[in-house]
Amino acid sequence: MSVLSTPVLILAVAILVWPGRVAGKRRLRLLTGRQGPDTRAAPGVDADPLAAAAVLDLFAACLRAGLPTAAAAGAVVPSAPEPVATVLRRAADLLALGADPTTAWDQASAGVADEAVVALARMARRSARSGASLAVAITELAQQRRTEVEDAAAARAERAGVLISGPLGLCFLPAFLCLGIVPVVIGLAGHVLNGGLL
Repeated sequence: MSVLSTPVLILAVAILVWPGRVAGKRRLRLLTGRQGPDTRAAPGVDADPLAAAAVLDLFAACLRAGLPTAAAAGAVVPSAPEPVATVLRRAADLLALGADPTTAWDQASAGVADEAVVALARMARRSARSGASLAVAITELAQQRRTEVEDAAAARAERAGVLISGPLGLCFLPAFLCLGIVPVVIGLAGHVLNGGLL
């Protein structure tokens, strides 16, 4: 081994080990210029519940700016969560190929069970048939989605408050009995027994 390779080897090991394996591998990829797998979303971490609403707002803004529906749908696909991204991509491709908007949105949303996607496709079909503004309907859908997420978060918070009261009660009930009830009962028993009432 040459004198130059020893410090390089020590530096490589230090980069990999300090302060952790994941951070070390990330630094090593940055140093070597290699791209690894996308690690933005850790496994087991829930996706942003408001991401669909943000994408719908962006889609509506693109439509208000004058973009055709196919171009607007294609523009928001990179930032859209699944399954919204898949449906928007399919619809954009079908519309760009010249498909009828009603058919394009119907085929794009086929087999998708997500409520936001089904509502988006339904509004797009209705807008294509009636000529009504799709941007206004999508903005209302985004607001409805935000309200649903807010209601769900409030329900989870209320449920957590109820669930925490059980262990809290189990902690305070013995203290209440020992410090509140037992001294009163002992005091009354002392007066009753010493007073000759029994």
